[in-house]
Amino acid sequence: MDSDGSNESPVQQKKPQKGKSRTPKKAPESVLKQKSPAEFFAENKNIAGFDNPGKSLYTTVRELVENALDSAESISELPCIEITIEEITKSKFNTMIGLVDRERVDAELYDDFETAKAREKRLAKEARDQEIQSKNAALGKKSKEITALKAVKGRGDASFFRVTCKDNGKGMPHDDIPNMFGRVLSGTKYGLKQTRGKFGLGAKMALIWSKMSTGLPIEIYSSMRGQNFISFCRLDIDIHRNTPHVHLHEKRDNKEAWHGAEIQVIIEGNWTTYRSKILHYMRQMAVITPYAQFLFRFVSNASDKNVTIHFARRTDVMPPAPLETKHHPSAVDLLLIKRLITETSKQNLLQFLQHEFVNIGKSYATRLVGEMGPDFSPNMPLKSLTSQQIVRIHQLFRQAKFDDPSGDCLSPAGEYNLRLGIIKELHPDMVATYAGSPQVFEGHPFIVEAGISLGGKDVKQGLNIFRFANRIPLLFEQGADVVTRTALKRINWHSYKINQSQDKIGVFVSIVSTKIPFKGTGKEYIGDDISEIASVVKAAIKQCCSQLKSKIVKKMQARERQERKRNLTRYIPDASKAIFDVLKEMAQGREKRRRRYEGEEDEILKKVATSEITEATLREKLAQHVEQVDYEMALDYAAQSGVSEEPREAIYLQVLEGKYNFVEFHSPVCVFQLIQ
Repeated sequence: MDSDGSNESPVQQKKPQKGKSRTPKKAPESVLKQKSPAEFFAENKNIAGFDNPGKSLYTTVRELVENALDSAESISELPCIEITIEEITKSKFNTMIGLVDRERVDAELYDDFETAKAREKRLAKEARDQEIQSKNAALGKKSKEITALKAVKGRGDASFFRVTCKDNGKGMPHDDIPNMFGRVLSGTKYGLKQTRGKFGLGAKMALIWSKMSTGLPIEIYSSMRGQNFISFCRLDIDIHRNTPHVHLHEKRDNKEAWHGAEIQVIIEGNWTTYRSKILHYMRQMAVITPYAQFLFRFVSNASDKNVTIHFARRTDVMPPAPLETKHHPSAVDLLLIKRLITETSKQNLLQFLQHEFVNIGKSYATRLVGEMGPDFSPNMPLKSLTSQQIVRIHQLFRQAKFDDPSGDCLSPAGEYNLRLGIIKELHPDMVATYAGSPQVFEGHPFIVEAGISLGGKDVKQGLNIFRFANRIPLLFEQGADVVTRTALKRINWHSYKINQSQDKIGVFVSIVSTKIPFKGTGKEYIGDDISEIASVVKAAIKQCCSQLKSKIVKKMQARERQERKRNLTRYIPDASKAIFDVLKEMAQGREKRRRRYEGEEDEILKKVATSEITEATLREKLAQHVEQVDYEMALDYAAQSGVSEEPREAIYLQVLEGKYNFVEFHSPVCVFQLIQ
């Protein structure tokens, strides 16, 4: 050891080279960088619902379908939407991108390479499984089908699909198409309005995913009403600049006078794992929009995998188009007030309060200005407001009381459409629906509609929960959703004569609002932490349960009456035979005991002796008595429940002037009188 305490020998110590000075390295200086919105969402695609290839395929279908519905509804056109998912083989995809197929030279280089030892082990296991199946078949035992192990699928063996969505909606202006699809956070759905889309992502995220997974552009066909041309645009997106990169943009002949949009995008996906989710989404969309017609197709090279489902239109009644509304004073923040001041066309403070907010009339606006302090006046110019004065306006908005906003700007599905959709898709034995009145959450109006069904086709035992927000089916994150938690924890199903575990129960809840409080931009679920929404959802479900309870009780009572009637009817032959035997014996000894029978009794015995009364006669009389008792019990129940089942008298509507000759048409419930 050296005197300086070092353990290194002189040979091990490194000496500085001649001509080079030892200088410490400087840490690299941090560089300020900026990302475009497209780049941000490309790197964080999971927050927009593009977690993996399967989820990306589902989200792409969902976004295109919802855009198509919004487009058709905006012009009050009954939606007619075609969705096609076409599977693209690896060789066809390589042809699209101009890549030549190459045979593998070094097999061990690939992720799905199987060593000789692994192959031997796999074959041995397959042989054992086949032997077990053969033994079970010989013994007549049922065994689960054992699938043979396959070589591990390599990460490079991706599946590609062409997703096409065609609608009969509004279409898009020719010059706006590039920006509508090639610029993230640009769109036509901003503003205070109930819409399915909100963030300006949708189809742009599908384009970003296409660029990331396949590198192929998106293709758009569009035409508006009255246009004699079809706009065609092939484009992709410049991720770093958030600008559209247009390959081709031209006008083509519109010989069929078609209007709407058709969008084609080629992406990586996984149909196998997300097949059920996509079909479930289409089925739920058919429930909440029974006025729409959907044609869904999955096209594969293997014909046995092809799927074609047609969801027919059930009604021509569409909900009214949602209207854009103004902000409620209690729902605005400081930044929004500043933006409204910048954008408004009003000149003074009084006019600004009246026209930029709901539920503020002239007199109330004057009172608000007077409450703000001596520095404010009704006619003061908006441009003269200082930052402190704007903060004072915001504080007063948070402290003052305002009437709740009305629900006139909302467009719920409606009880009629909700009931039709449930009946159309589930074919339940019973269904009850309820539409609540407008409620308020943080200054935003919302309406909750609910439906409960019992029984039905393809419905599992227990609770089957269907959630909708602004008429969008929600399929993921069900456990944390306010509807699921309410149905599972806050409803006592037993008190409504419903067996939660054995009955086939469908719970449908639709929430519409100008602001749906989704958890995350993926629009997957509504949190259970908002007491205003949770209480209204609970009340709506309970209203439906109360309706069902009365129907269930009536059905149970009808079943009991039928059972009682069946039991009485079962004993009619034995009772009539026993009674007739007694009467016959009494009739035979009638001459010896004449004095004992007088009046009606003697008449009955005389009819028995002359065969006017037979066993068949008694059987018929007893059957009539059972029918009469059953009818009287039904009338008693109807009187108690307030529903009269007695035969109705004919009611005629008299004309106000003149007398006419009529031709009458009778039906079980009314009479039509037609003037001759």
